[in-house]
Amino acid sequence: MRRAIIVLIFLLVAAGGAWLVYSLFPSYQAYQPPGVFVDIPKGASARTIARILESQGVIRSQWAFDILCRTRPRRKLVAGEYYFQQPETAFEVFDTIAAGRIFEISVTVPEGFNSFQIATLLEEKGLVARDDFLAAARDATPIRDLAPNAPSVEGFLFPATYQFPRHLTAKDAIAAMTTHFRTVWNSLQPGDPPTTALSPDQILILASMVESETPKPDERPMVAGVFMNRLRKGMLLESDPTVVYALEQAGKYKGVLTTADLRFDSPYNTYRYKGLPPGPIANPGEASLRAAREPAAVDYLYFVADTEGGHFFSKTLAEHNRNVERYHQLLKQKNHKEPAPPRRGQRQP
Repeated sequence: MRRAIIVLIFLLVAAGGAWLVYSLFPSYQAYQPPGVFVDIPKGASARTIARILESQGVIRSQWAFDILCRTRPRRKLVAGEYYFQQPETAFEVFDTIAAGRIFEISVTVPEGFNSFQIATLLEEKGLVARDDFLAAARDATPIRDLAPNAPSVEGFLFPATYQFPRHLTAKDAIAAMTTHFRTVWNSLQPGDPPTTALSPDQILILASMVESETPKPDERPMVAGVFMNRLRKGMLLESDPTVVYALEQAGKYKGVLTTADLRFDSPYNTYRYKGLPPGPIANPGEASLRAAREPAAVDYLYFVADTEGGHFFSKTLAEHNRNVERYHQLLKQKNHKEPAPPRRGQRQP
């Protein structure tokens, strides 16, 4: 009798071991291609998570997975949304969730994008409706301590690559971008104070204009210097990108800036109103922020495109007009080849 009991216990242990091996080691997939999203709630127990995974066809047995979790008490399962698209062992599933490798969508916000462009980008990624993002961007509360008079978060949406969850809100996207801005902005503060007499929010406005005018980092301090010189002399800044932004705000920008557009009535139109616009017109990167804090000490008052992505700088209007003519001659020398498109917001001279 005792031998029979021992044999029975042995068989049960062997069967249990075989069941565990069968449940945990072979790769498993009971969901349909191309894959399945699994949402792990915050505070869920290992048993609850195991039940969710089994119901979604990711693991073979919730009981075996629960046992696996109990053998690894030092590793906690991380809440979030996960994406499984191929057969995996229970160990691999456990490692994915314990490492917190949640499903994320990579979004790169280029330097110089404004809130309208960012809104379109997020909508194209299937993350946030364009109108929802623009509505949230008009609320300057997240950056009110940095810029008390800011009309929106424009300028504070730092250009970078972000990893966003699939279920993203406009406020969460803005929080990520403004937090990144704070990190970069704070890194600029410990050094010497700005060489301009501008306030922090004015520096940001200037940086947004610099970012919108030139893609070349080495030109940005000179562009900032030109704008500062014009400000000191009480000259109109006459920046094409500010007109584009004014038109975009009014929903009237058609993708091409015309001479007639320069007469559009808006405080952002620096062809009509002196001084800096009332807020940033784009979201500048670190190079433009530095350029606005430390403009080059130049005598230039004008600049015009050079057909190579850069600009010709000049001190006088007569010299500027000669550079405009030079620009047209360079275009002709290209043997009627299609010239590089002007920077967004700029007219061809």
